Amino acid sequence: MSIVALVAGATRGTGRAIAQELGARGATVYCTGRSTRGNPSEMRRPEVIEETAELVDAAGGRAIAVRVDHTEREEVAGLVDRIGAEQDGVLDVLVNDIWGGEHLTNWGGRFWEHSLEDGLHMQRLAVWSHVITAWHAAPLLVARRRGLIVEITDGDSPRYRGSLFYDLAKASAIRLALGMAADLKPHRVTAVAVTPGFLRSEAMLDHFGVTEENWRNAIAKDEHFAYSETPRFVGRCVAALAHDDDVARFAGRTLTSWGLAREYGIEDVDGTRPDWGAHAAEIGL
Repeated sequence: MSIVALVAGATRGTGRAIAQELGARGATVYCTGRSTRGNPSEMRRPEVIEETAELVDAAGGRAIAVRVDHTEREEVAGLVDRIGAEQDGVLDVLVNDIWGGEHLTNWGGRFWEHSLEDGLHMQRLAVWSHVITAWHAAPLLVARRRGLIVEITDGDSPRYRGSLFYDLAKASAIRLALGMAADLKPHRVTAVAVTPGFLRSEAMLDHFGVTEENWRNAIAKDEHFAYSETPRFVGRCVAALAHDDDVARFAGRTLTSWGLAREYGIEDVDGTRPDWGAHAAEIGL
């Protein structure tokens, strides 16, 4: 059965890959974000939602690219109204992958030495946006008494992520999934959090000065990069969750790409099955 999905934050990275893999399973995917051709977001990255839509279509799905600032309630309300009207009230999956905080993250110094303005802006981009989007979208799922909300996070343990504002944003996604799962359970809607491992996103490849074709050259700079995964690895995992009739067994949990890969027999695009969790445990992370 073809599903209707909203991937909020589909411009690049995990969001783009999730949209693409949902498309590979024949889904109709609303791909949203702030970066469009000729109108980039404050991040000034080259990726745009139109490219994501093209990848979804090429994979076999049906993509609808919509420019949305998910921190703006009116824009999100308009988006959800549009989905309801165009899809006869059907929305099966919401993926909350809105982020945009790379340029705001300070990995050096103590929290009081960071820019308070940047730290609070990060919460607006990566936490408020998730709440706003779920608040508007949940009634479509509840009305049909079925569906899935996926909160994308970073990490599945209480370990401090090294920067207070970053940590707060990513931990909030986990709490959102837990709380939403409790409220949605009587309505037969499931909410989970999902984390990738060490992600070879476009920004991370740029950081190391490599491409997906020669990414192993970056292992000399960071040995842990040997255990990294493409965004499509976790994309395939989320697509499998979206098509699992028994997904409610995971309600409220924080799931990992490596755990879901074992659960569903998923491999990365190169045929490997990265296991960041095993590597992290081995090195004491």
